[in-house]
Amino acid sequence: MADPSSYRPRPGEIPDSPGVYRFRDEHRRVIYVGKAKSLRQRLANYFQDLAGLHPRTRSMVTTAASVEWTVVSTEVEALQLEYSWIKEYDPRFNVKYRDDKSYPYLAVTMNEEYPRVQVMRGHKKKGVRYFGPYAHAWAIRDTVDLMLRVFPVRTCSAGVFKNAARTGRPCLLGYIGKCSAPCVERISAEDHRELAEEFCDFMAGRTGTYLRRLERQMAQAAEDMEYERAARLRDDIGALKKAMEKNAVVLADATDADLIAVAEDELEAAVQIFHVRGGRVRGQRGWVTDKVEEITTGALVEHALQQLYGEETGDAVPREVLVPALPDPVEPVQEWLTGRRGANVSLRVPQRGDKKALMETVQRNAQQALVLHKTKRASDLTTRSRALEEISDALGLDSAPLRIECYDISHLQGDDVVASMVVFEDGLARKSEYRRFQIKGFAGQDDVQSMHEVITRRFRRYLAEKERTGEWADGEEPGAAEAGPDGTMTGTDGAGLAEPPASTLTEDDGRPKRFAYPPQLVVVDGGAPQVAAAQRALDELGIDDIAVCGLAKRLEEVWLPGDDDPVVLPRTSEGLYLLQRIRDEAHRFAITYQRAKRAKRFRSSPLDDVPGLGDTRKQALIKHFGSLKRLRSATIEQICDVPGIGRKTAETIVAALAQAVPGGPAVNTATGEIMDDTEEPGQQTGSPGEPVSTGAPDERRGQER
Repeated sequence: MADPSSYRPRPGEIPDSPGVYRFRDEHRRVIYVGKAKSLRQRLANYFQDLAGLHPRTRSMVTTAASVEWTVVSTEVEALQLEYSWIKEYDPRFNVKYRDDKSYPYLAVTMNEEYPRVQVMRGHKKKGVRYFGPYAHAWAIRDTVDLMLRVFPVRTCSAGVFKNAARTGRPCLLGYIGKCSAPCVERISAEDHRELAEEFCDFMAGRTGTYLRRLERQMAQAAEDMEYERAARLRDDIGALKKAMEKNAVVLADATDADLIAVAEDELEAAVQIFHVRGGRVRGQRGWVTDKVEEITTGALVEHALQQLYGEETGDAVPREVLVPALPDPVEPVQEWLTGRRGANVSLRVPQRGDKKALMETVQRNAQQALVLHKTKRASDLTTRSRALEEISDALGLDSAPLRIECYDISHLQGDDVVASMVVFEDGLARKSEYRRFQIKGFAGQDDVQSMHEVITRRFRRYLAEKERTGEWADGEEPGAAEAGPDGTMTGTDGAGLAEPPASTLTEDDGRPKRFAYPPQLVVVDGGAPQVAAAQRALDELGIDDIAVCGLAKRLEEVWLPGDDDPVVLPRTSEGLYLLQRIRDEAHRFAITYQRAKRAKRFRSSPLDDVPGLGDTRKQALIKHFGSLKRLRSATIEQICDVPGIGRKTAETIVAALAQAVPGGPAVNTATGEIMDDTEEPGQQTGSPGEPVSTGAPDERRGQER
């Protein structure tokens, strides 16, 4: 491991101008390539205190043994040179997008004397027109089969073509009219090329001309009483329309655009691209990459643009590129794209309308691709077994932890503090055994104390069940109940029920179903303080056969109780990947519960505190008076006029509304609009899923954990 100060350039050596820099290791291999508007300012960031660097950046500068740079005149030249060097050196610390499959294209070999339509994969060849990419090769063949009725272009290989020319007999497609048979000179080379160009024009989206021409020919044939020819033209029109239906119109203005979406987490990113031509989705592709450096969404987009258009020119670069975030700065990238196309290219983030809606679809595809990638990797038995063995070795366990429980705390500025417990068995999530907790032992924000309470409650319940039964019963399924701070049961809906829900009772003795057997490993989201709190909770309960560790999110370090230094697993470790996935799942489960609680609190009403007043009668009250404000000013006699409301209930309603302090004006968090107090409960005018705030903190103003 090298000391960055040993190869740091002397002050004044680095020029203050645009350029591209390369870090090399001790063997002179290029391990990182970057560009900068100012080389002096950018390189200075790498030679600061190592503790302040991102762990992946720190790994890079300690692996490197030298740095060199090349000065260029503009940022656009820097962008081009960076792309060239990344392609040439393939540096290990740069972001690399890798295709999750080799996508097939519909290709027309216009560089041959007799152009051929075929399926192609791999690198693009000069002089070949490409359409796609498609998800499956059979989709290309289905499209081609329909279009050969109208555009009978050659599809055979060179060997078949030469054999047919030698024997003077065309292949089967030539006999059934799906090939113009240039091999036996039924059509000249010039006419066949023109036919291939019409095929390309139709695939490029210029469909109206050919359909109108065929319709005129069909009408003329019918007028001339050439009914067989008219029928063939009718079938040709139907085939073309069927081929067009395979690509639905998504943008009504016949836009040519590429839409790029990015789904990412701390370790990986998935990129999805929709190619829209003539308003129709003509192709789709996606990549997954490891994030080997600290990088923003805009920078990921910039790398994706380099990957997409680095070797493209002309119409292969569309007029419009829609992205989720713009690179910083955006001008050099836009100028570079314009240079690749030879005409102006618009690079922007869609804000409204059909393009924004389509971008949301692309984003969902990217998110699904990332989840699928993680699932495939995690579902591999060999990988999971190796991951569990690596965890066992790193933590010094006697055996592989076949059951792992992970805990996380979530809150919004100290409000709605909740916790989650997720369970992984044999390296796979077991969602039926997930649990969630409300923190009740104290008020305010204290992650360490919260972690101590959650671990205490979970394992106190475990000890109580073990003492009651003597041992776990075979085949017993865990229930959806949790232990309170004093060992009593509370429902998992967070309502603090004195009795568990009926569905959690067993059939034999009515006792609540219990937690599953104890884990071999408890993982907490946090560093040394959270680990110490969890271990202290287990020690207080007298449990000494369960291992504890913590995963600190910032540096991805594994902490053990009582150790001053963390356990650092290799970046490529499957054990680290499994721990990260478990930690991230616990965080997702906790924050989902916390948001649901906050949304429920935002929608609360003073009528909720009236005993015996259900949803039906609450809705009847609001419907009768029109709003909560008018109900608050109503008399007992007026409230009694509502069907189903007696005098005693009316008196209780008046008392509850009198005690409730009116909140601030309701705010639609989606639009910022201040609303009148006229909506019915549960029918606010905000966007679906957006609660209406009545003075509570907005998650966009607070810091949610």
